[in-house]
Amino acid sequence: MTTDTDGPRPQDSEHLDLRLMLLLLALEVGLLITGAAVYLARVHPALAQPLGVGAAVLSALAAVSGVLARVLRR
Repeated sequence: MTTDTDGPRPQDSEHLDLRLMLLLLALEVGLLITGAAVYLARVHPALAQPLGVGAAVLSALAAVSGVLARVLRR
């Protein structure tokens, strides 16, 4: 008896629309936060350095969480 391991799993195709909506929502929130940070840096130049540090920390956290998600998925 053989099984086809290359075929799509049914539970993945059922929630494709929900995953797409969550991805678009996360993208929109990220763009809003980025726009707010750029606005604050232009209006209040003294905040530019703390905002840059915050962005660096958030990007490092995103990278670490992405690596963890890949490791836990396997």
